[in-house]
Amino acid sequence: MSAQMSSGTAACPGCIAAPAEPARPIPQDVQIALSLPGIHCSACIAKVERELNAQPGVEDARVNLTLKRAMVKAAPDLRAADLIPVLERAGFEAHELDPGSLSATQSDKAGRDLLMRLAVAGFASMNVMLLSVSVWSGATDATRDMFHWISAAIALPAIAFSAQPFFANAWSALRVGRLNMDVPIVLAILLALATSLWETALSGEHAYFDAALTLTFFLLAGRYLDYRTRAAARSAAEELTALEVPRAIRLADGQEVEVPVATLSVGDLILVRPGGRMPVDGEIVSGQSELDRSLLTGETLPVFAETGLTVSAGEVNLTGPLTVRATAVGEDTSLHRMADLVAIAESGRSRYTSLADKAAKLYAPGVHILSALSFLGWYIYSGDIRTALNIAAAVLIITCPCALGLAVPAVTTAASGRLFRKGMLIKHATALERLAEVDTVVFDKTGTLTSGTPELTNLADHAPGDLEIALALAEASSHPLSVALAQAARQAGVTPANVEGISEVPGYGTEGIFQDHPVRLGRAEWTGGQEAEQTAAWLSLAGRAPSVFLFSDTLRAGAAEAVQAFRDEGKKVILISGDTQGAVETLAGKLGIETWIAQALPQDKATHVQSLRDQGCHVLMVGDGLNDTAALAAAHVSISPASALDAARVASDIVLLGNDLSPIAGACDTAVKATKRIRENFRIATIYNIIAVPLAVAGLATPLIAALAMSTSSITVSLNALRLR
Repeated sequence: MSAQMSSGTAACPGCIAAPAEPARPIPQDVQIALSLPGIHCSACIAKVERELNAQPGVEDARVNLTLKRAMVKAAPDLRAADLIPVLERAGFEAHELDPGSLSATQSDKAGRDLLMRLAVAGFASMNVMLLSVSVWSGATDATRDMFHWISAAIALPAIAFSAQPFFANAWSALRVGRLNMDVPIVLAILLALATSLWETALSGEHAYFDAALTLTFFLLAGRYLDYRTRAAARSAAEELTALEVPRAIRLADGQEVEVPVATLSVGDLILVRPGGRMPVDGEIVSGQSELDRSLLTGETLPVFAETGLTVSAGEVNLTGPLTVRATAVGEDTSLHRMADLVAIAESGRSRYTSLADKAAKLYAPGVHILSALSFLGWYIYSGDIRTALNIAAAVLIITCPCALGLAVPAVTTAASGRLFRKGMLIKHATALERLAEVDTVVFDKTGTLTSGTPELTNLADHAPGDLEIALALAEASSHPLSVALAQAARQAGVTPANVEGISEVPGYGTEGIFQDHPVRLGRAEWTGGQEAEQTAAWLSLAGRAPSVFLFSDTLRAGAAEAVQAFRDEGKKVILISGDTQGAVETLAGKLGIETWIAQALPQDKATHVQSLRDQGCHVLMVGDGLNDTAALAAAHVSISPASALDAARVASDIVLLGNDLSPIAGACDTAVKATKRIRENFRIATIYNIIAVPLAVAGLATPLIAALAMSTSSITVSLNALRLR
């Protein structure tokens, strides 16, 4: 029986990115990366770091709880294989990751940069506003000029620093001969500054440094809110690549040679030890074991492996050593082809155009034309270039896209906060808009609608003595059925019998001697039992017919409620799984799902989702496994549980933080309300422009009044967004 657990249990194979075999020395400039699927809190972090840092040769160890990874800076002769036993003795499961193929986790420099610029603009605008209040209160002549020059001294460096993102984006657009929303923003800021410097130099009554700073502050606020709601910049395809094994053991002339996977060729014989991941697609030529295929197929339980069985890259060998002849390597492996599928699907979804993008296409050219016409008209009418510049600046400021810029991120931030309190994390900026359009929901089975953990269903059918023997045999294996049996027996107060000489037979089960008679727990054909219609393990005792232990997969909390809620809303619900037909049909019947597909490969799931989209359906995909990643990326919008693999979480737009699925249906309702608020904000911005722009064009609004009007519209939009909370 198995030495690992299938998907959804504690020993997650998705965290095993390399075989459990001796690693070659790490170069001095490369860190050791370890996956720690069992860490859950700050106490875990402290203990892991303490254990690692106490080891000779470890210079520094840091744990990332979100990624469940430890990065260890170590001496050249220290290997991951030296550190893994240390963590296992401390009670933590650990596996080696290949740091070269992991996508780099960048620190949040962009967010901190925007926040710093926002703070500088806010601080400077408050100080300049205080000086402006003195001018408005009646300061004249030299005093007024001094306050204007002090305002200039504050505003110019503050804007030079804070408005850099707008300057950079505007220059990038102009350099290639196109316009974007940042071009009129930069023009408005520069015109306000130029007009203010001109007025100050000529001892004029009005300067608009406060308007330029206020404009910069509100625009940065919108930009920062937008940044906070965007997804991490990692690609799911890159995460899939990180699961590829970095090296393998090639058999050459009877010798074991550790080589990089990139040097393998079709026809090579490869040794895969227990706990290792298949580095290539191939065929088993010797050995018996069990394979965990949950990453690729979603199958709940391990598959018996023997000579002649075809294997795929990414599958995990569980109990016995296997020799595999490679039939596909590198880019031709199933795992790499899956990464290609995901990359294609991600590319298609990235072309979605949000409401804000559609508005921006109309905004930029219209504002430029209007401002230019205002300048020309007033210059021809008055002959005063100062008046024409002031009015052109007022038009640019009053039409600056603060309200437009805040319309989407303000609502998204409010909605994200509401959903976060319900246990859902929005990762993508357009996810809410897409979620509001959903009419079809596709669920994965194992690990999504179900926990992926077997549960013993007929404990009461067995005599206490049989349970004691079964418990002793089960506790000698970490096969998922053995773990479930042992857990159920312990909870029922059963104590293990004194079974001697217990050993595990790879691929079959465990056996031992009880009162001088052999006993076995395992597969039907090995114990003399008969194949059952559901998942089963058999106990063989001397002189008696084998008895059967039956198991079923448990529903995830809230699964039935989520499915029923979607059906009540009139949405079509579909179940797609790589599991067996009987298991999928049983679950579909239990949940009332009429449309279901069993034994679906990863490409089958992605193809079916794409087919639904081609029919005009707006598909929500809910899945958690590596085999769901391509479908998650192909869907109109996608959700994965926090327990999902990194690749699945990255491919999805929304992450479900808890175990309960019931908030998913409510998220659709929140998304509909959020989209309604976004449209309301666009209407507010439109009405504001219809009223304010004619006043600015008519010369009835100075740049300062324009800045105040723009600020009022921005605050109104933000307050409307807060109604979601």
